[in-house]
Amino acid sequence: MHPGAWWVWALGLGTAASRTTNPLLLALLMAVAGFVVATHRTDAPWARSYTAFVKLAAAVLVIRLAFAVFLGSPIPGTHVIVTLPEIPLPHWAQGVRIGGRVTAEGLLFALYDGLKLAALLVCVGAANALANPARLLKSLPGALYEAGVAVVVALTFAPHLIADVQRLRAARRLRGRPDRGLRGLLHVGLPVLEGALERSVALAAAMDARGYGRTAQVPAAVRRTTGALTLGGLLGVCAGTYGLLTAAGDSYGLPVLLAGLGAALGGLWLGGRRSPRTRYRPDLWGVRAWLVAGSGVAVAALMIVAASQDPAALRPGVIPLVAPGLPLLPAAAILLGLLPAFTAPAPAARRAPAPAPEESA
Repeated sequence: MHPGAWWVWALGLGTAASRTTNPLLLALLMAVAGFVVATHRTDAPWARSYTAFVKLAAAVLVIRLAFAVFLGSPIPGTHVIVTLPEIPLPHWAQGVRIGGRVTAEGLLFALYDGLKLAALLVCVGAANALANPARLLKSLPGALYEAGVAVVVALTFAPHLIADVQRLRAARRLRGRPDRGLRGLLHVGLPVLEGALERSVALAAAMDARGYGRTAQVPAAVRRTTGALTLGGLLGVCAGTYGLLTAAGDSYGLPVLLAGLGAALGGLWLGGRRSPRTRYRPDLWGVRAWLVAGSGVAVAALMIVAASQDPAALRPGVIPLVAPGLPLLPAAAILLGLLPAFTAPAPAARRAPAPAPEESA
């Protein structure tokens, strides 16, 4: 499975989450992402990041509710839950309060808003847990080759630094010397820094001997065109994404985003001519990768269409205070995100072992 397919799938779910504040749809999105992660997560170190993202999402939700309780909410309400002591503020801080009335409408609005951000974090965590970062960096286009090498080196050196710190602290404890505090930090940090510098110099020499950093001769016009296309494409992607995330940009968001993606891809293709590289055992984008990525794109596209046709169902109000309903068509569109659970190959650690051959008498 190509690691980029997992990111396209997760970004599709995140785009769908950004189009709604319905708590039932957001909970369904998080459940879909969690189910796929549970069925296809491996025992690799990066796969453990999903739990951290889930905890971060829960913390964001709690903080959002706490802000609504202590700092107030822009939504006026009539159902008062509790009245906190209010701290008087100067006249230049009008519109801001600390304490005061806590209404059910304000808490519900904060809950909807926090759930949307929590769903986005869960989707990003699913991509981090399912996609191999080293293979993803290896699949970068030639124009981003140097950046990919730098990130790979950083990812490789981080575990070595942690192992060095643990080894030196254990050695100091065995010798009866302190390993905590400022003194212990200095005695542990300096050897770790020295070892990191030695490994960096050795790695730089090895990479230079193998030809890393060599670039091809490209005309100046091609370089200028590459820079213009890449910069313009990134600006178009930012403007199109902003348009898709706001209600006022439905008309121009998608065309600007597609134009920006096209310009950025053209710039990356031209920039790749400066770095003629070959890949050892490249990851192929096969049928299963198309199905995984297509399911995420389908969820995002169907949710965007549903948000334009029935915005009230995807963005339920809190005034009057009513329970949100579950729209069937958007819910069915979200369930398309379960397709990777059945089409993506199972991880090697979860595959059933092959039956042992029977011994002949």
